[in-house]
Amino acid sequence: MPLVSRRGLLLLAAAPPSPDVVVYGGVPCGIAAAIAAARSGSRVVLLEPSRHVGGLSTSGINTAESEHMLHWTIGGIALEFYERLGRHYGTGKPEFYFESSVAERVYLEMLREAGVTVRFGQRVESVDLAGGRIRAIGLADGSQVMAKVFVDASYEGDLMARAGVRSVVGRESRAEFGEEAAGVRFDKTPRAARTVDADGRLLPGISAWAKDLKEGDAHRAGMNYNFRLTFAKDPALRIPIPAPKRYQRERYTLLANWLGENAGKPLRLTDFLDLYARRNGKFEVNNKQAAIISTGHFGGQFDYPTATYAERERIVADHWDYTLGLLHFLANDESVPPSVRAEMRGWGLHKDEFADNGNLPYALYVREARRMRGEFVVTQKDVTTDRRKADAIGISSHFIDSHHVQRVALSPTEFVNEGRIWRLGWAYQIPYGALVPKTAECTNLLVPGAASFSHVAFCTYRLESVWMIGGHAAGVAASMAARGNRSVQNIHRGQLQQTLRRQRQVVDFIPGQPEKWSDPKGGTGGPPEF
Repeated sequence: MPLVSRRGLLLLAAAPPSPDVVVYGGVPCGIAAAIAAARSGSRVVLLEPSRHVGGLSTSGINTAESEHMLHWTIGGIALEFYERLGRHYGTGKPEFYFESSVAERVYLEMLREAGVTVRFGQRVESVDLAGGRIRAIGLADGSQVMAKVFVDASYEGDLMARAGVRSVVGRESRAEFGEEAAGVRFDKTPRAARTVDADGRLLPGISAWAKDLKEGDAHRAGMNYNFRLTFAKDPALRIPIPAPKRYQRERYTLLANWLGENAGKPLRLTDFLDLYARRNGKFEVNNKQAAIISTGHFGGQFDYPTATYAERERIVADHWDYTLGLLHFLANDESVPPSVRAEMRGWGLHKDEFADNGNLPYALYVREARRMRGEFVVTQKDVTTDRRKADAIGISSHFIDSHHVQRVALSPTEFVNEGRIWRLGWAYQIPYGALVPKTAECTNLLVPGAASFSHVAFCTYRLESVWMIGGHAAGVAASMAARGNRSVQNIHRGQLQQTLRRQRQVVDFIPGQPEKWSDPKGGTGGPPEF
């Protein structure tokens, strides 16, 4: 204990008490978990590896994804967050479209009000595990933090992995869980473009030959990652998009070949980028699913989930080189139609976002990394047909939405995208068993981030609004376990549900509310399903 002086006397000062609950990952899931635990009376520390909280909600994704959800399923701390955004914008209702900088201010305000201690720049390096319980975790600065209960809310599941809890990466086969949407999935529409160089080697951006893959087989990788930049069109709001540190034109040879095959066809920038109009002259940039090439770095995500921190930094840097290189190519390369080049040069980064990071978003969009194999594994049937669960802690209703994983060559002159799933969503109850490891592995850890889902089912869970629902439940459960000196598996699940209901979490189906998504304009068909 440290010594302190009082009126000339040296006294032993009491060390600050250890937190009851430590939450790893200041993403929306972790923020909700930390706030819920703190409001339940626990001392809470939130550990965030970066310099900012909010994950992708404060790093370019400026939507709750509610356009693909049943709004009645969003409750609890998630709904409170969107209500607070509404108060900021003066609309008097939940706001599901927002700005990154505003979202960060609201999150920080909520954490401060709840009394959560936030430690930035802290990534987990080691776990002290004894008797199936985590005693402490070692951090990057050499310190240790002890707690009664831990919550891994991170996208990557790094705390979970270091605690020895079983997880998987990539996609299951159709046979493993009987999921018809699982495994390798070839798009129905081939694309004409030369796929090999003069020596017959696959061009950059193409991962494999289709003949070496089989529909429905397992695959080691999940969906692609990309950055969600914030653009501006107004010259008063925009600043130039920086050139990549390492520009390699050959990375875009496939695109150049396709442009040559389609010379003379009318093309626009929106054939390559999705540009979503947001508030105050801001446009959210996303990977365009149907594009020949877009900001999704197909294949660049393969090694990220289980990579070391140093390796991840290189992968993130490579994603930046790819992304900024693509924008540079679209703005300057002579293979690009002049009209598209002119359009691209008319855009810039918005000067009011990410000002401390060169106006570039802070985080890579890690859509999917590890997934726990916990007490219960949610699979396709649980999100489409067997949708009611006795231990429900929330409801999701998002589409089954998997972005592509890779491009594969069909021949030297044709390729196809692989990995897309797009299915209209049903409301389904998220079971508590998907947030906890098996008892034999760890008894004081909850994992609402890299939760126990198959790849297909995870595609309905991996949205920040839904992750907050899981995080809220995990925070209440962690506080219950800490207060009662119980394992996370043995808390009273009915009591957890009652607490969540009082906190406006939507735990139950509501009579009269639709259980399947329908078009806001009244239709039920929606976009084509894949």
